[in-house]
Amino acid sequence: MEKLNTGRGLLGGFIVVHLVFLIFAASLSLRGEAFSDTFIYRDWAMAGFDDANLSGGPSPWVYPILALIPMAIAGIAGPGPFFFLWVLMTTLLNGWALLKLTGRGRHPEAIPAGWWWLVFTFLMGWLGFARVDGLTAPLVLVALAYGVNRPFIASVLLAIGTWVKVWPAAIMLALFAVVKNRILVVLAGLATTAGVVALAAAVGSVPKLLNFLTQQGDRGMQLEATFTTPWLWLSVLNVGDSRMYMNTAINSMQVDGPGTAVMSVLMQPLLILAALLVAGMTFWALHNGKISGGVDRTELLLAGALTLATAFVVFNKVGSPQFMVWLAPAVAVGLAHSWRDWRVPAAMLIVIAVATYFIYPLFYDALSHNNPWMALVLTIRNVLLVVLFLWSVRRLYLLGKKAPAAAPALKES
Repeated sequence: MEKLNTGRGLLGGFIVVHLVFLIFAASLSLRGEAFSDTFIYRDWAMAGFDDANLSGGPSPWVYPILALIPMAIAGIAGPGPFFFLWVLMTTLLNGWALLKLTGRGRHPEAIPAGWWWLVFTFLMGWLGFARVDGLTAPLVLVALAYGVNRPFIASVLLAIGTWVKVWPAAIMLALFAVVKNRILVVLAGLATTAGVVALAAAVGSVPKLLNFLTQQGDRGMQLEATFTTPWLWLSVLNVGDSRMYMNTAINSMQVDGPGTAVMSVLMQPLLILAALLVAGMTFWALHNGKISGGVDRTELLLAGALTLATAFVVFNKVGSPQFMVWLAPAVAVGLAHSWRDWRVPAAMLIVIAVATYFIYPLFYDALSHNNPWMALVLTIRNVLLVVLFLWSVRRLYLLGKKAPAAAPALKES
């Protein structure tokens, strides 16, 4: 066990875990196949990301423009090796995140946090390796590891992540709330966005640049979303004409029933309100902590990041299972910062990952056909997400109320 708790031991674990996914990806790619959402990504890349060349299904512009770059890279050698190259890119980003988290293995206190990250990554499986979200999670982890010590670098990484999948914007909001020089966060965001606009102009895609904000605005309540849970059970129990159905236009399983249309409209303002309240609470915690004689800005950043990321999941009408990877970066960096303070959300996230694995890919078909046992698993998972959100809110409150003594800042690698 002592050998495992070293930089070399962690490297061995990283190689073993990622070889499992790389070998499987290679075996499918050799047969010209892909897996899960990478089938869709591959079709988009082969069609040149032009809706006119696609035969139905969702548009590639449901994603921000930078998400199309890794798809284009994976498709550079044609459709055959697409899936393998996609998994290879995810592996390289995960390796970068692990190196940054542990200071290239030189910070022994961070090694257990690295193992936790590996275990979580393995449990999430193809939800991390076959979805765009798996590319953004390591970017956010690296950004949080830079954190308050290097806010400009952290902000650039988060801005890039936001232009791949919107959720890193929540982490940038937390960073803006806690750093001393907020102008650096703003400048980094503006500079990165200017680069993105220039890229869009170069490829003639400026008119589509903001399509991701409107492409899915009229979608209903997704099956796995936290707020869908009551209608999930109404469908399972066949009450009030509630039912599950596939929205083929966006490749999403949704639930319809009394009140779902109203709830679907309410979810967007609820999400915005929750994010603003958490951001306000983070500002309050920083201000109150300074008045009380000192505040650990890194701890506050991590608590704010987890609370905002969890809010983005809990108050989201889209409850895709891969969203769980959004929660891991703040917890991994938190464990490296203070294992004792972060062991509770770490344990909850492992249980959430296991439950999510049972939901997808193992028994999603049963869930979507009103299986009560899988509905129970999903309900437990969703309850845990709410508990995690409440734990995070309480953590933020305590940081502002009691202003604990500052812990050592994360070492730079």
